[in-house]
Amino acid sequence: MKKTITLVTLSLLIAQTNAGIRQYRADISNSSWQLTDNSRLQCTLSHQIPRYGKAKFYSSANRKMNMEFELEMMRLPDSYSLAEVRSEAPNWRPGIAGRTLANMTLHKQFSPGLPKKIAWNMLNELDQGMSPTFYYNDWYSDDDKITVGLSTARFQQAYQAFVSCVSNLLDFNFDDISYTVLNYQFGSDKLTKASQKRMNMIVEYLALDSKLDLVLIDGYSDSYGGRNTNLKMSQRRANNVRELIVSSGIDASRIEANGYGEKRHVASNETIIGRGKNRRVVIRMEQP
Repeated sequence: MKKTITLVTLSLLIAQTNAGIRQYRADISNSSWQLTDNSRLQCTLSHQIPRYGKAKFYSSANRKMNMEFELEMMRLPDSYSLAEVRSEAPNWRPGIAGRTLANMTLHKQFSPGLPKKIAWNMLNELDQGMSPTFYYNDWYSDDDKITVGLSTARFQQAYQAFVSCVSNLLDFNFDDISYTVLNYQFGSDKLTKASQKRMNMIVEYLALDSKLDLVLIDGYSDSYGGRNTNLKMSQRRANNVRELIVSSGIDASRIEANGYGEKRHVASNETIIGRGKNRRVVIRMEQP
């Protein structure tokens, strides 16, 4: 692997004497780093590269720490190839040797990206005053080489804001709550402690991201007590959940709440555990 990377680097350096080199990099006067998304759902650190496009580091709400990098090109690749990613010293730090960080795949008509470990490594290099730089052959001209560098100018303040945003992301996302089963205390419309915690998560998320196509809420009961009483209890449970979701900012017309009483048991009503499972509300949510 190291030998392959070294050969790629040498071929680029040798070719510079015979080929045209197009360099893209923001200079000190026009370098700009911005926190373009700053919420508990998404953090994006963006850097404009004049005449080329934009570099973006982003992290989103999730149970696991995540980070990705995307090189958003104005002119997308027209063929499959590889770009070498190197950490280079800027002009104001002469004498410092660069090093290879990774190879980045360029797919036809897609902006290329890099995964978590490499993305964090690039951020660390920028934090230390180094410039991650991409080297590849131009797919429109066999004789031209492209270099794209990320400027270190005006990086620090935006980076610190980005790190703060990432540390405040929710530790769950929409997929974690889009299908939820809530359980209830016996003979009551009060949620169990575990289900109350789950409901709080749903309300917290939807208060931040209210984009929903449809919410279906189905209430059920165990078979203890009269059927009509159980039917009314299941409807009341479904309606209470509906009101909580509406309170988070969701359009009420997109929410359907129904009670089914003793229908569709998921466990035996002969045991306490089984009855507890049957006393439930099922929430299904869909986003556009």
